[in-house]
Amino acid sequence: MFLVLTILLIWMSGSILCVDSAASFNLTLPHQHPDPDSVADELQRTVNASVWRRQMLSESKDQTSSCLTGNPIDDCWRCDPNWAANRQRLADCGIGFGRDAMGGKGGKIYIVTDSSDSDPTNPTPGTLRHAVIQFEPLWIIFSADMNIKLKYELIINNFKTIDGRGANVHITGGGCITIHSVSNIIIHNIHVHHCKPSGNANIRSTPSHVGHWGLSDGDGISIFSSRKIWIDHCSLSYCKDGLIDATMGSTGITISNSYFSHHDKVMLLGHDDKYAQDSGMQVTIAFNHFGEALSQRMPRCRYGYIHVVNNDFTAWEMYAIGGSARPTINSQGNRYTAPVDPNAKEVTKRLDTAETEWTAWNWRSEGDILVNGAFFVPSGAGLSTQYGKASSVEPKSVALINQLTMNAGVFGAPRYNAGQGIVYQGFNGSNGSNGSDGDDDGGYGGNTAINNNPIYGNGGGNDDDYHRMIFKGDGYRSSSLSWSSNLYIQIIIILYIVKNYSTLFTL
Repeated sequence: MFLVLTILLIWMSGSILCVDSAASFNLTLPHQHPDPDSVADELQRTVNASVWRRQMLSESKDQTSSCLTGNPIDDCWRCDPNWAANRQRLADCGIGFGRDAMGGKGGKIYIVTDSSDSDPTNPTPGTLRHAVIQFEPLWIIFSADMNIKLKYELIINNFKTIDGRGANVHITGGGCITIHSVSNIIIHNIHVHHCKPSGNANIRSTPSHVGHWGLSDGDGISIFSSRKIWIDHCSLSYCKDGLIDATMGSTGITISNSYFSHHDKVMLLGHDDKYAQDSGMQVTIAFNHFGEALSQRMPRCRYGYIHVVNNDFTAWEMYAIGGSARPTINSQGNRYTAPVDPNAKEVTKRLDTAETEWTAWNWRSEGDILVNGAFFVPSGAGLSTQYGKASSVEPKSVALINQLTMNAGVFGAPRYNAGQGIVYQGFNGSNGSNGSDGDDDGGYGGNTAINNNPIYGNGGGNDDDYHRMIFKGDGYRSSSLSWSSNLYIQIIIILYIVKNYSTLFTL
């Protein structure tokens, strides 16, 4: 009876098991797009249409062309002079795997008027924390420029948009932003920087629930077991661990038009090499500028399908794109500018894997611009022109990359000034020391290179941290593998037996 119920459960969830020669599981998960190449193809058609429209209007001297960049996201809403009266149109402008993220579309406008974060257990109405925990869809905007210094992680509930357009909004402090087991989140036009570990405290995540959270890693934005996520036009730097990390089965993610700088481990996609549920991870990384003083992980991928398209990689210290556990990397129309170091010219890095294994991984480069000796090592089907269905924009000139990424980051934010770095008011000081108040404000700021690791001296967070959140009372989960995870593994094994030895059941 248990066997019949198990098979029925798997059939209802749409999970299909495939076993390869390496005896690793490749799961088709409920929220995974069945044809990721078609999503990449659609993105490229959208870019081509925007670029063509800009060119045609420019040649006809139509005044509308002055606001067009060829960037399909920006051209979707920025040409409307009354965009502030129709903010929610932004939700219709998404691209790639996160294009279905609706955020708070259809919900009320919530205006943040209070920049404080004094009580994460009972947030004050008018604060950002009070806004993001509500049950109903909300489109969250800001009444004025704000520096929001979080006490603990900001836990976001389903169907929320944080829209910083029209204000200069900085989020710093403990946490910072945590997207945990939710869907339909849009974060737009926000500075996220100087995030540090915090936790071992009670934090409210909904109007009706307060949970005990363990110590966070200090990521800028942490995406955990979530889907339909879109991060657009954000500027991220100077965090303790990752600038953006997506783990534990998260999928349907687009990271676009953002500016990354002054950091070591920029972006992690995938929990660890044993967490097969991340095989359903699908992420679009488009029109971003990976700027000054970056070292590695732009991104670092495990499993999944990662579409890296039309980004500008200024330089790196170790590598740009890394991976393990057989991720598919589809790199199209990017500009990779290698550093001066002759030993760091390679864009790609396969981590903790023998060459005899990674030669089968599908990594390809199409239409990329390789500068200053940069080189991309393809593998698997990526060595063949038949790999994938997506057709690249094939940018033959640097001008197209400049055009598509010209507004990366927060609109109107200052860019890197060679030799000075990015200086945030209130975050000055030499690298690697703490302020006199012990709150780290004086310990890491502008005028530094890669300054997340030296602050704490331990090289960053622990990728093997399975689950930091600990509920007390209802919804308790421990930091070890739960009984449900073990049951899931047992179900997989049973289905494998049924699939390969089905004749035994007919006897």
